[in-house]
Amino acid sequence: MHFQTITLKPPLPFSSPSSYNVSSLQNPRLTTTTLPIFPPILSNYRPNPNPVFYCNGTSSISDPPNGTLHDCKFRTTALKNIDVATLGNLCVDIVLNVPQLPPPSPPARKAYMDHLAASPPDTRYWEAGGNCNMAIAAARLGLRCVTLGHVGDEIYGRFLRDVLHEEGISMVGMSEDNHVIDGTIASYETLLCWVLVDPSQKHGFCSRADFSNEPAYSWMNKLSREVKMAIKQSKILCCNGYGFDELSPSLIVSAIEYAAEVGTSIFFDPGPRGKSLSTGTPEEQRALDLFLRMSDVLLLTSDEAESLTGIKNPVLAGQELLRKGLCTKWVIVKMGPRGSILIAKSSISCAPAFKVNVTDTVGCGDSFVAAVAFGFIHNLPTVNTLAIANAVGAATAMGCGAGRNVATLMQVTELMRASNLNEDDASWDELLDEDLASEKITFLSKRGINGSNNRMNCVDVQKVVSELLPKLEYTWVEGNVSS
Repeated sequence: MHFQTITLKPPLPFSSPSSYNVSSLQNPRLTTTTLPIFPPILSNYRPNPNPVFYCNGTSSISDPPNGTLHDCKFRTTALKNIDVATLGNLCVDIVLNVPQLPPPSPPARKAYMDHLAASPPDTRYWEAGGNCNMAIAAARLGLRCVTLGHVGDEIYGRFLRDVLHEEGISMVGMSEDNHVIDGTIASYETLLCWVLVDPSQKHGFCSRADFSNEPAYSWMNKLSREVKMAIKQSKILCCNGYGFDELSPSLIVSAIEYAAEVGTSIFFDPGPRGKSLSTGTPEEQRALDLFLRMSDVLLLTSDEAESLTGIKNPVLAGQELLRKGLCTKWVIVKMGPRGSILIAKSSISCAPAFKVNVTDTVGCGDSFVAAVAFGFIHNLPTVNTLAIANAVGAATAMGCGAGRNVATLMQVTELMRASNLNEDDASWDELLDEDLASEKITFLSKRGINGSNNRMNCVDVQKVVSELLPKLEYTWVEGNVSS
């Protein structure tokens, strides 16, 4: 069980499907359309008969980079009508105030959790969790999103589907044989994450995945046709380390390989699971290695970057991950209240965080990833991508919890207009003082000046905001994002 101290408020109440009242404040795209829960993937799709191979640039089919076709992404010119697909990690968070947290003993904790699960708590304590956080944050930025995963047909699964439906997010089930699934069998039920809060506001997380050596849905052994079609039609496949709690390494590997084959960009955030995966089973280590080599964008905290590379400086650690990556374009290091850093092949971008009153950090990282996807899809300058990602993460921190409590577009734009950066010169100078070779460094600044020297290029935050707001306002007015 993991512990953290927060200030907690009740989550949003759950509205039943019969009383949908979706506010455009949450997802601007819903002003024009509401997607069905299981929308049809384009049935008239046909692969391009003349594909090209792609990896860190574009090359012809006869001249793949690095000399092998296996290492290259197979990109077609066919329409990708989905912006972001998330892989697995769909769960319901249940937030409960308890007199005391359960004991550390696994058997005692499991008995405690089973007792809670025997009588479902009131729906006001339920919230969408896991990859739903990223999908909701992305949808509120106007991106077209689909979640790929499994939920049961019990009350929790129906709740999760209803929440995604309200946010305009599609869902594709990962089971090929839905008719054999019995919702009364635990291994097929929706994964629950119990968020237990004691009187001192200390809280811990636990789920049934904590008590098994096998993934929660180990019965899944192949990607369904519908999942493959969704991956093929998506611009980004977003994965994180928690997916290994649900899906087998072999199934995750097949998703990575298929995304690479059809030219879908891969985002990977290992999270706290990265360290255990690096010393896990051979299958887990292989899957992690494939992610680190084949991902277009890697997203890590500074601690996670150090655990995977052994390098303390986050910029140098990012450069090492970039060097080892086959198709890696960006390595983004999340620095918490300090901000974030984006390391590319020949440049480094740094953006201090926005100053906010933090209520709860749950969901901030997922929201950050959603905004990075926005910048990646729209080919924004890297410092602009960091600025909007920091803003979305900070806006989520101002609320309580994740799921439907992640940042809204209005909150993000208000925060960006204020442009109150946490610019600590000493800490950034120390961070960037090491030998970073000859890479050009772009730094987001609130000093109201633009300029550069031989190495550092300072960009005024007001200039960046003035470039981002029209795109976000277009999202608000038009109800969709032009790619």
